[in-house]
Amino acid sequence: MTNDSKRPLTLRDVSDATGVSEMTVSRVLRNRGDVSEKTRQKVLLAAKELGYVPNKIAGALASKRVNLVAVIIPSLSNMVFPEVLTGINRVLEDTELQPVVGVTDYQPEKEEKVLYEMLSWRPSGVIIAGLEHTDPARAMLAAAGIPVVEIMDTDGNPVDSMVGISHRRAGREMAKAILKAGYRHIGFMGTKMPLDHRARKRFEGFTEALAKEGIEIEDREFYSGGSALAKGREMTQAMLERSPELDFLYYSNDMIGAGGLLSLIDQGIDVPGQIGLAGFNGVELLAGLPRQLATMDACRQEIGMKAAQIIAAQLEDPDVELEKHVTLTPTISYGDTLKRR
Repeated sequence: MTNDSKRPLTLRDVSDATGVSEMTVSRVLRNRGDVSEKTRQKVLLAAKELGYVPNKIAGALASKRVNLVAVIIPSLSNMVFPEVLTGINRVLEDTELQPVVGVTDYQPEKEEKVLYEMLSWRPSGVIIAGLEHTDPARAMLAAAGIPVVEIMDTDGNPVDSMVGISHRRAGREMAKAILKAGYRHIGFMGTKMPLDHRARKRFEGFTEALAKEGIEIEDREFYSGGSALAKGREMTQAMLERSPELDFLYYSNDMIGAGGLLSLIDQGIDVPGQIGLAGFNGVELLAGLPRQLATMDACRQEIGMKAAQIIAAQLEDPDVELEKHVTLTPTISYGDTLKRR
């Protein structure tokens, strides 16, 4: 059974192929009504062989919602977000909900456009990275009338629900670990922060904790675009040429930190004796490095799972009482680049 024309298949095609009424076909495909198992299997087999896909727009017009969850993230190239998507999918795959992804490239105006387009399809929920949005974007989220979960960050006020970590606390905890290990001459390298709010908050927490102990960052450098590993190498070499007295380098993410580590290994510098290093995110891909970079896990997959659980639970029972402000606690991994004391 094939469809030779370019027109989309309809219930009539499945009905003609099975010899049962369109109403019965509809009941089977929507899993509604009293239909014998023999007829059900006959219809399902014919639909599968024909390649028939139900038109859910008609159902959406009646319910005013489709079984889609809009997931809006800033990047697919950043290894952080595929793990978040994995967590979301692990939960939603056991429901009728399907995640659809929009990417903003860390641009507020693009996020606004992506959100507008996704909400126009009337999804059943929204999972969106970050707490900082344009005023129009916040207005759209607040007026959507569906569950909204802002993820990755809990340093702020959500429109509805939020799941993530406190990045300010993450920065403070790393600073305390570095100071406890005896390092005092610290340099920082990271992405440009006006648009990467989570990196900015970690930096703020980091510098605040240092300041309490009378320590200031002695050198810093920021980058945007290009290979993170290559940038890490390049920035590390340049910083140590400028500031050879540094005894610790803190990176805003593991990828540039890995580049820095490889640069120091190439130069034969004693890590962590002469210079200590730390990054952020706990990227598993870097487990193959000659030495393990000190880092902090960002709870990525757990964030995705908890966000999806909030969406699914609210849709199943709008009156269910849920913890809607979920702050997870990341842990420091000392690896081979941060002394323990």
